[in-house]
Amino acid sequence: MYKHLSREERYQIHSLLKAKQTITEIARSLGRSRSTISRELSRGRGQRGYRAEQACAKASERAQRSRNARRVDSKVWSDVDFYLGIQWSPEQIAGKVAVSHECVYLHVYANKAAGGDLHKNLRSQKPRRKRHLCGRDRRGQIPNRRPISERPCHIEDRKQVGHWEGDTVIGAAHKQAIVTLVERKSGFAVLAKVLNKSADLVGRAIEAKLKPLNSRVKTLTVGNGKEFADHQAIDQALGIQTYFADPYCSWQRGSNENFNGLLRQYIPKKRRMETVTDEELTMIENRLNHRPRKRLGFKTPYEVFHASLNRVAVRT
Repeated sequence: MYKHLSREERYQIHSLLKAKQTITEIARSLGRSRSTISRELSRGRGQRGYRAEQACAKASERAQRSRNARRVDSKVWSDVDFYLGIQWSPEQIAGKVAVSHECVYLHVYANKAAGGDLHKNLRSQKPRRKRHLCGRDRRGQIPNRRPISERPCHIEDRKQVGHWEGDTVIGAAHKQAIVTLVERKSGFAVLAKVLNKSADLVGRAIEAKLKPLNSRVKTLTVGNGKEFADHQAIDQALGIQTYFADPYCSWQRGSNENFNGLLRQYIPKKRRMETVTDEELTMIENRLNHRPRKRLGFKTPYEVFHASLNRVAVRT
């Protein structure tokens, strides 16, 4: 049965187009037919080409005009407002409440036009702009760096819990940072604050956070920042292998990039990291790990990850 494209899929289409992929390649990546992608590009295109946010808005308008559009009970909107208040996404809300995610967006936009503030609970979707430096990496070389091309192919399928992605998030004035670690299959994440992005502090934070979960830590994939220069010490301490994504290829750490976007809803770029407390980090970690995810069948990252831990405990 045909399902309408989701908001997440529209952002994937936008990213893949920027990566110069063809319609056929995009369709294969999303598990959709070529005609579906072609129709979406035709319907969602504007004067500046295909942009995900604009395509989502156009899809919402089409849904609203549909003869099958139905009225939603006020009690449902009350539930929607509650879940928006705890920063669930429209798709997560649609998995819990009897309303489509497109209707939730329309509800939010109507509220904004009326002077409401529901829109402040939506996550920022602004694309990152990066200088490509003519293909050169100016961040220096990391000794004995293991490239992602050497990582076993089966990890890409996200069928096994235990393969993690890591990154650091900085605040205003580039003082202090948060280390973010996300498990690829479940989306389960752990956070740690460090006084600076030195390789020693970042390495120790990674070891401290992953050591208690060691039975479910097999590999770690990180970016090319010098803060990960102590990767060999991390591998030895945890008994794992660390891989490095290609320069300027953040999509190779898609789980981590997506999580960092969710984190920014709570800790925006303009905020100084020294104002972030350990208690606040724990609150954010718990809130995001207990949100239902569409790709997990609306289970939470916590449920999926800890189910795998329980299976290990039973076998042992």
